[in-house]
Amino acid sequence: MLLLKSRDIASELLPQDWLFPNRAGAFRQHRLNLGCLYVGLAPCNASTRSGTKYNSNPRGPEKFHADELRMSKPLKRIAVIGTGILGTQIAMLSSNAGCEVRAYDERPQAFDEAYDRISADLKQRNIAPLIPWQSWGACMERVQRVTCLDVAVQDAELIMEAVPENVELKNKVFKELGRKAPPEAILATNSSSIPVSRMEASSGRPERCLNIHFYFPVEGVNIVDIMGGTMTLSEVVEKGAAWIRSIGCIPLRVKKEIPGFCFNRVWRSIKREALYLWANEFVDFRDIDRAWMVFTKMTEGPFALMDKVGLDVVYNIETTYYRDSNDPRDRPPNALLEMVRRGELGVKSGKGFYTYPAPEYLRPDFLDQSVSPIH
Repeated sequence: MLLLKSRDIASELLPQDWLFPNRAGAFRQHRLNLGCLYVGLAPCNASTRSGTKYNSNPRGPEKFHADELRMSKPLKRIAVIGTGILGTQIAMLSSNAGCEVRAYDERPQAFDEAYDRISADLKQRNIAPLIPWQSWGACMERVQRVTCLDVAVQDAELIMEAVPENVELKNKVFKELGRKAPPEAILATNSSSIPVSRMEASSGRPERCLNIHFYFPVEGVNIVDIMGGTMTLSEVVEKGAAWIRSIGCIPLRVKKEIPGFCFNRVWRSIKREALYLWANEFVDFRDIDRAWMVFTKMTEGPFALMDKVGLDVVYNIETTYYRDSNDPRDRPPNALLEMVRRGELGVKSGKGFYTYPAPEYLRPDFLDQSVSPIH
């Protein structure tokens, strides 16, 4: 049995007003009729694992028609592997959309702990979530929490891996999923930056592997990157995108493989420049956040957002970009690594760039130039 210890970390998280100022939960009612989304789909390559043509149908037109009908069915049986901050949100959104959800974690209390932290954070900041508050309890109760991976995946149609951002760990997970999951199950990683092509071989079913990367969906940031691997069938991508829509989110399709995918790549550019200015002592991090908050009308700046993500997660993601490019400019600063080594990880540890639970950027005088500076 594969044992995964979820950490209370998130993938890249951005606030709801990044896209929708003053429109908290704007897509709460976003739903599409899925009945017509799978007509006439063809694979992006011509082979399956057995090497036969997908549409050559050696067993006759009846078998091919059955395959088409199976592919046209929306994904409803979902397994989530790892119930940290993002895994728990994925499970909640799936449950809210009427999916059958099993959430796996080695720690039986992990889901409930993440649920409590997410709901408390949203209430503290007075944010109306994508899932209406009155539905939260019912959604949580419908999620079956399990500590056995075999039980979690036994009849799953889509398996969402949401373990920490470590390619070796993710490969171990994909290997186990390839052995235990039903043959037709789609395997997706919620990695913030790592292409699924770096895990697909471990699964033994590379044509059914995807990147499906969430941000902070229950907060209203309901954009989701979706990208195939080197052999992913086009109908697998289509089914993944349709499932994203069915749970009230917006798929952002990445047409060619690139680390960081769509929006995370844009956000990464902001992080890199902000960290460079801070680490080289050009500008105090608070002034960078002030500038961002005034310019974008957001309630948090880049450093506050990195605190929310977790500075260990940020460091690992920036390291992934650096290893991909070998460009010295992409290397995360030593000052960030030193914070991680001191245990200053952001919100989850109580201290990062700011001190929690009452960070100074939430104080009225943070942007008020009529009073003395607060640092």
